[in-house]
Amino acid sequence: MYEYLAVGLGGFFGAMARFGLSGWINRQFSPPFCYGTLVVNVIGSFCLGALMFLAEERAALSPQAKLCLCVGFMGALTTFSTFGFETMALIRQRELVMAAANIGANVILAVIAVLLGQLAIKTLGL
Repeated sequence: MYEYLAVGLGGFFGAMARFGLSGWINRQFSPPFCYGTLVVNVIGSFCLGALMFLAEERAALSPQAKLCLCVGFMGALTTFSTFGFETMALIRQRELVMAAANIGANVILAVIAVLLGQLAIKTLGL
């Protein structure tokens, strides 16, 4: 139960941080490029890399802190950070084809999924 609370608490603050930061960035720059999402994804990826290094290489985070910060906060801030971390893990394991496939599959399938979601709603007339 404590694990869920740690993730939930981190997720609460991560979601607020994403909303605030991406909104602020988007107000600073004009569309059409999604600067807010880009900045949040890059910052989130950087922070997850640093936190996971501290957790795995330095044992500087308790299991609860790792859940709260890495899974909860960073997960709510951006799941792109997890994608980046998992891709780097494949690269470190010298699974370069799998890393490339992971990049391509995540990017292409996510864009296709957005399109299909929009088409589904339009088709249903909602």
